[in-house]
Amino acid sequence: MTVRVMNKSLKLIVEALLFSSDKPLNAKEIRAWIPDATASEISRALEELVEEYTHLGRSFSIREVAGGYQFRTHPMFAPFILAMLKTSPSRLSRAALETMAIIAYKQPILRQEIERLRGVDVGGILRSLMEKGLIRIVGRKNLPGRPLIYGTTKKFLEVFGLEDLNALPKLKEIKELAGHEQETHQEEKAEKPKSTEGSSSPPDD
Repeated sequence: MTVRVMNKSLKLIVEALLFSSDKPLNAKEIRAWIPDATASEISRALEELVEEYTHLGRSFSIREVAGGYQFRTHPMFAPFILAMLKTSPSRLSRAALETMAIIAYKQPILRQEIERLRGVDVGGILRSLMEKGLIRIVGRKNLPGRPLIYGTTKKFLEVFGLEDLNALPKLKEIKELAGHEQETHQEEKAEKPKSTEGSSSPPDD
């Protein structure tokens, strides 16, 4: 069935579609439901919505993630939403986060290459990340045994709030941040007053 825009505001229609969707939508997908509008008109409507919600100062906004646009609640309100839903976020262990980072930065990558970098077996972690929909098999390497090649998914971008893989922090930035945190910790440790436990007071005159 063809739905005509007629006198309705295109921007309001786009807003309604974003509000009703459980995944990010891009201009091409939206145009399939609003054939009377051009891709450039829809893109312009999306940009205007992003700008408007940015300045509204509400608890949510429209962000560009995983190659599309989606309503996103600001992170500072997450504890209240989780309390309402009486659930806790699916947290990744340190080992899973390290494995996820290696795949994100080195993809496409083989399991053997991940294990060489981490120094441990990652079979269980890879299965867990695949079950969560964060990574996927993107092919097989033309090597003996035809080993599987792994890469990230659109859900990975959505979960971490990234527009695309280019939005990942540069490794140099991460190293600089880690170095800064280590220096701060050392300074705080050096400034910490020494304990006087066990010391004796000087004798009275």
